[in-house]
Amino acid sequence: MAKVVFKNQTGNCPELFPVNIFDKIPENHPVRLVDTVVNSLDISDIIKEYKGGGTSAYHPRMMIKVLFYSYLSNVYSCRKIAKALHENIHFMFISGNSTPDFRTINDFRGKILKDSIKTLFAEVVKMLVEMG
Repeated sequence: MAKVVFKNQTGNCPELFPVNIFDKIPENHPVRLVDTVVNSLDISDIIKEYKGGGTSAYHPRMMIKVLFYSYLSNVYSCRKIAKALHENIHFMFISGNSTPDFRTINDFRGKILKDSIKTLFAEVVKMLVEMG
């Protein structure tokens, strides 16, 4: 009978130089495309919606990235999006490790983006067509 050999599991041992988990996302993954496209959108009208004062806000560009990637991934529930921001490497990447809660996501979608989401989607489609 042959000797059974198992691979080492290093998950519980700290490393001197931790691995960048975002390097595990392929260059052609859709999350990287969403990141690139949303970075080139003009969101000046959305930024004007913020009044200032009070506590700091999550940047609207990051929130747009999270929503667009969520829709691309067929995730529409604010609670599921918030959960994915803690558990899914692609959501962690697109948010820059930010973790807005479901109420923040819902408020952004329903109040800040309400009037401009159709325009943003049209811009994204136009850019994607241009990119081929």
